[in-house]
Amino acid sequence: MAVDRGPGLAPVYRDDPRLAPLVGPGAPFELEDVVLDGVALRDFVRAPRTIVDVFELGAAHEALVNIVYEDERLTFADVRGRARSLARELRSAFGVRRGDRVGIAMRNLPEFVIGFWGAALAGAVVVPLNSWWAGGELTYALRDAGVAVLFADGDRCDSIRAAGRPEGLGLIGVRTGAGDVAFDELTSGPPLADDEVARLDRDDPITLLYTSGTTGRPKGALNTNRGMTANLWNMAFASVREAIVAGRPPAPARQSSTISTGPLFHIGGIAAIVGAPLGGAKMVLMHRWDVREWARLAVAEAVTTLGGVPAVARQILEYPGVGDLGLDVRMFPIGGAAVPPDLVALATEVFGPEVALLNGYGLTETTSAVVTNVGVEFAAHPDSVGRPNLTADVRTVDADGTPLPPGDTGELCFRSPQVARGYWNDEAATRASFQDGWFRSGDLGYVDADGFVHVVDRLKDVVIRGGENVYCAEVEAVLHEHPDVAEAAVVGLDDRSLGERVCAVVVPRPGTKPTLASLREFARDRLAAFKCPEALVLLPELPTTATGKVAKTALRAQVADAVPERTW
Repeated sequence: MAVDRGPGLAPVYRDDPRLAPLVGPGAPFELEDVVLDGVALRDFVRAPRTIVDVFELGAAHEALVNIVYEDERLTFADVRGRARSLARELRSAFGVRRGDRVGIAMRNLPEFVIGFWGAALAGAVVVPLNSWWAGGELTYALRDAGVAVLFADGDRCDSIRAAGRPEGLGLIGVRTGAGDVAFDELTSGPPLADDEVARLDRDDPITLLYTSGTTGRPKGALNTNRGMTANLWNMAFASVREAIVAGRPPAPARQSSTISTGPLFHIGGIAAIVGAPLGGAKMVLMHRWDVREWARLAVAEAVTTLGGVPAVARQILEYPGVGDLGLDVRMFPIGGAAVPPDLVALATEVFGPEVALLNGYGLTETTSAVVTNVGVEFAAHPDSVGRPNLTADVRTVDADGTPLPPGDTGELCFRSPQVARGYWNDEAATRASFQDGWFRSGDLGYVDADGFVHVVDRLKDVVIRGGENVYCAEVEAVLHEHPDVAEAAVVGLDDRSLGERVCAVVVPRPGTKPTLASLREFARDRLAAFKCPEALVLLPELPTTATGKVAKTALRAQVADAVPERTW
């Protein structure tokens, strides 16, 4: 069977003479053609082979601070030593072997980073779980993934025990006595020997990250060494290219420092953990997001990279006196949801024209961003998510899967070494979304004549609240169990702070009048807090299509004209 080689490297990269020293033969971002499972891909010649190789690069920065949390400061030497001790205990005390699943369920704590590396060094597939999930959601994923050992903080330990701890699960308590053993007891012993560190293959899975499901249950995407290291190299190239395109001279060398405003269990958080040893980056962790605490930490830790999802980015940019804090801000990424164009102009106004703006598009299934919009290009095209990365191809297809020409709107599909290997234990979902090397994103968009990707709508029925995907079907399934609900649908309400909020639209059963408070109380033990409805509209009936499905477009129009009961 002939291998589809695709369109090849985009002209914007191939034909720019300024980039030849970066992508040409012998250059740091030199590319090579590879065939993986019959699919032709471009990959980097000189990227690290595995994430363990990236971990080893941290030896060059051992004296630098890697993690800051409240009054705790851990150097790269601290993290490396504790991770290697933990890896030895996972092997010797818990019997963890190559390919076993080790889970993490906690807030943004230093133990998240140490636990991630300890599991990776032992050869495990790391399963970071959404710490906002309710107990039943956590135990479902633990059983589905077959997690052997879990690192969990106190709240997660309690939730898992209350929901029914999976049989055989080793529970390691983080800053709590609720586990079988305390995390700290496993990080101070002898390290795993060099010849015992796992040496996985390039295409072995290294993480299993659960995404919210369109039909109610989350799906686990299997990300590989190749995908993770390709993402690191693509982001490094995007940063270097941005400076070239902008004509910006190199800034004085200093340690990169960022505040992790998003949860570490997201693919972006995992990429930050894996990428830190490359250049010795400092990660500042917060117990919870608070813009006043953020401002204090940004000054105290000399933060160089700011940003986050649009809701967080706006709080930062609109914080009183933010421009007078004396920060040396070099990069301001915004992503995770649609970026209002005014944020782009505001970031430049606050931090000056020298700040490198960054937007992009990616999913868990694409191991973070496969499209990036950087610097002056972002400022010139604020309505676009950018161009495909060096190793990514993009196409749009119609409902039958037929490729469409530039400018025509269809489903956005991506082919890249970053694309996950499929969904864990879900062949049907894998076949539906991963086809001949292309990942079908479920988003509608188009590619313009200059190669810029534009996202215009969603095929998936999803509300994006503060960067978190809330699949309507999952919430609707819970609402239908409420005794006062005859029919239910969920839509997003526009919100300046969070982007969207979850709105329940309910047809009451005869003789009842459900309230927002009663629905939230009912959903609280079944859904993560961010998925629970924050607004309620009661209707005598839901608009439907000719086939009897809820007509969401018509419903959103009705909700826009209504005055919903709401929590804010």
